[in-house]
Amino acid sequence: MTKHIIKAVKPGSIAEEMEIAAGDELVMIQGTTPQDIFDYDFLCADEYVELVIRKPDGEEWELEIDKEENEDLGLIFDTGLMDDCRSCRNKCIFCFIDQNPKGMRKTIYFKDDDTRLSFLQGNYVTLTNWTEKEIDRVIRYRMEPINISVHTMDPELRVKMLNNKNAGKVLSYLDRLYEAGIRMNGQIVLCKGINDGAALEFTIGKLMEYIPVMESLSVVPVGLTDYREKLFKLEPFEKEDARNVIDIIEGFQKKSMEKHGTHFVQASDEWYLLAGRELPEEERYDGYLQLENGVGMIRLLLTETVQAVNELKSTGRYDGIKKRVTIATGKSAIQTLKKAAGIISGAFPDVSINVVAVENRFFGKRITVAGLITGSDLIAEFKGKDMGDALLITKNMLRSGEEVFLDDLTVTDVRKTLHVPLIIVKSTGMDLVKSVLGI
Repeated sequence: MTKHIIKAVKPGSIAEEMEIAAGDELVMIQGTTPQDIFDYDFLCADEYVELVIRKPDGEEWELEIDKEENEDLGLIFDTGLMDDCRSCRNKCIFCFIDQNPKGMRKTIYFKDDDTRLSFLQGNYVTLTNWTEKEIDRVIRYRMEPINISVHTMDPELRVKMLNNKNAGKVLSYLDRLYEAGIRMNGQIVLCKGINDGAALEFTIGKLMEYIPVMESLSVVPVGLTDYREKLFKLEPFEKEDARNVIDIIEGFQKKSMEKHGTHFVQASDEWYLLAGRELPEEERYDGYLQLENGVGMIRLLLTETVQAVNELKSTGRYDGIKKRVTIATGKSAIQTLKKAAGIISGAFPDVSINVVAVENRFFGKRITVAGLITGSDLIAEFKGKDMGDALLITKNMLRSGEEVFLDDLTVTDVRKTLHVPLIIVKSTGMDLVKSVLGI
């Protein structure tokens, strides 16, 4: 059991009034030892709370607290979970982490499969870490939505894909979540010749039975790097493959709209780019529920760019502004960013935007998404070149909450090497337009 050491106490809080301090250990709440932040929040919700606090010298304090219902005690712990993150028990044939080059920091190779991170951060889980106790907690605490990496609804095929003998059995947990009304989102990582074609049709059909509790389902192509030595042999999808996948998905979208009033299943943007087809209109994305899986990001960016340009242009404050910038992106999004750049330059004629598709030298040429471009890729692409007033990169290239690329180089490292301001663009069209204009 992880010790719950208090990292800090909020000023003016109940904890400060009770003289609880950083370095103390929370031992019990209401006579129970909490497992994690969910137990803590649940047990602290009452108007009367009993705590056991252990001081660094071993002395234990038994405290009785009267407070408002759901009032925060003011304790801050070392980790957001108050517990160690649970690692993945699978050996998936498509795992991207197994395809990382050697020599990177240890955290890069950690595979999480933690339900709590699904609720807190939107991570996807396979359910293979779950026990009956865990699913009871999810239902009791209403930990929703839960994002689930389904991949296939064929139990035997799921065992093969996840390399876990229990991977098929745990699909029954979907029924428990459905019956309890716990909102879910699903994900399918598609592998050529494995879970595509008829297998994909079977999986989508089965998951549609969970509508409306399962709110959305994304289908994304497997990512293949140059570091797949001794791993399961997988082939990249080609143009015709992508068209077949889209046809299957759009067929189910029509059925789902007729029966449930939602499109439900969505193809990630990569499929449309690979197939050379026009992106769906905005209405087909059902409010962009799968945006973090690359579903609808391009359509939303272009829509927001037009809106942002119109809004800023209407003020008249930026007419005549002169800028020359470079935007770094992946090969898959090059045409999209060029369209966005054209929209901006069309409204602000003295703004010059050079959009460059950066080759992924770190993970390999088959990786074409912007989010996997590293600091070393940027340096290799732009060193010694004129980038104008600034180099713009998407925040997706950086680790969450840090200014660090996947190869451990920092934004400062790249900025100093390239001798150019490096501007981190957030996810919206307004962020892009303002970054280009230097607002």
